[in-house]
Amino acid sequence: MKRLFCFSLLIMAGCGALSPRGVAAESNAEVQARSAALELAGAFSNDGFKIRDGRWPTSIAVKQPRFIQVNLYAGNQYWFIAAASDEAKRVEVTVFNENGEPVATEPHQSGVRAAAGFSPQLSGPYYVRIEELEGNPASVCLLYSYK
Repeated sequence: MKRLFCFSLLIMAGCGALSPRGVAAESNAEVQARSAALELAGAFSNDGFKIRDGRWPTSIAVKQPRFIQVNLYAGNQYWFIAAASDEAKRVEVTVFNENGEPVATEPHQSGVRAAAGFSPQLSGPYYVRIEELEGNPASVCLLYSYK
């Protein structure tokens, strides 16, 4: 299972997996997705979460999930937040451990905005999947908060 999951991640990396944003100009859809993600992240900052520097914008479509690998630390709490432009109808965020198994999260889903809260028991690599469940191809932005 682990090999299959890692192999699929490598395949998706070559097919447009998430990467940190450079200095290129943003489209209106990218700005819309980023603004929506920051607005949702602001709600978590009211609970003491700090927004991590950086964001991962990309395009998304139904049945074309995007993945990002993150290194997390036991004892911290995290919220992974994604928002898409209006072309999407519904997105979802899922977290997987290093073996490719989904981990229990506190989900938040509201149309084109979704988040997954998680406190890892073990430090190490984890994978975050952003998936469009309904809608048309859209821009999406992922960011995360921690405390």
